[in-house]
Amino acid sequence: MKVGLSLEQFSVPDGTPAIGPDFGRVAREADTAGLDSLWVMDHLFQIGFNGPPEDPMLEGYTALAFAAGQTSRISLGTMVTAAVYRHPGMLVKTVTALDVLSGGRAWLGIGAAWNEDETRSLGIPFPTLGERFERLEETLQIALQMWSGDERPYEGRHYQLARPLNAPNSIQRPHPPILIGGGGERKTLRLVAQYADACNLFAYDPAALRHKLEVLREHCDELGRPYNAIEKTAMTHVALDREGRGRAQTPRQALEALHALAEMGIDHAILSVQGVYEPGMIDLVGELAGYAGALVPAGRGAAAA
Repeated sequence: MKVGLSLEQFSVPDGTPAIGPDFGRVAREADTAGLDSLWVMDHLFQIGFNGPPEDPMLEGYTALAFAAGQTSRISLGTMVTAAVYRHPGMLVKTVTALDVLSGGRAWLGIGAAWNEDETRSLGIPFPTLGERFERLEETLQIALQMWSGDERPYEGRHYQLARPLNAPNSIQRPHPPILIGGGGERKTLRLVAQYADACNLFAYDPAALRHKLEVLREHCDELGRPYNAIEKTAMTHVALDREGRGRAQTPRQALEALHALAEMGIDHAILSVQGVYEPGMIDLVGELAGYAGALVPAGRGAAAA
């Protein structure tokens, strides 16, 4: 099993001037600790689950570019880009630039968008849900076309690109991996089966997670797509402590939850870590990732602790 880190907060102890140094340090530590991926939210304001909207929130791709310059091996992506926040051609150019400058480490994490408050607050058009999904699908089509090197005009319902040139093209071939976030059973998971290399689901309700995976399998069967061709990622929260004090767990204790995810077929656990900026915390996450590396997700072989 792979383990990634989701950085969802930028409220560092020493305030705004310390965001860059602290974020850079955590990125470097995650890189050297052996974590597989580093993710930031593509939000404009902080979301309610993590704090009030006035809490610090960095623009996602600027943050990832900064992290790319601080690291050498960890993969980088947004969890997840709101498709309607950027024109598809510019989005593909942005992710491609990240891939080129990072040496082939970019992901395109994307979804249909949901946060109407932050969108309208900054004057970004926020279409109906149905239109957002239409725009998401066209964005996926444009991304795959541009990464394939096909410069023929794209004529969609919402987007028209006269010459979708993408030079330089991505280092990763045929393209940076595409992850679609969300568990919508009728639209989102069908788009995963049709276009994506990975899905992202929440791990907080095991029964719900199993059900979403079965729905994804059904869509794959309907479309003739191998279910195992899709990397299954899941978001979960951990609180770690060397001694397991309070409600925190030691890395070895936290492994039990990742083992359960592997048994459901999750390939890649993406962790939101309490106290992530505390000195030594990423060492504990790296220790957990080392244990998790021995887990073989169901469907990939026999799971083992």
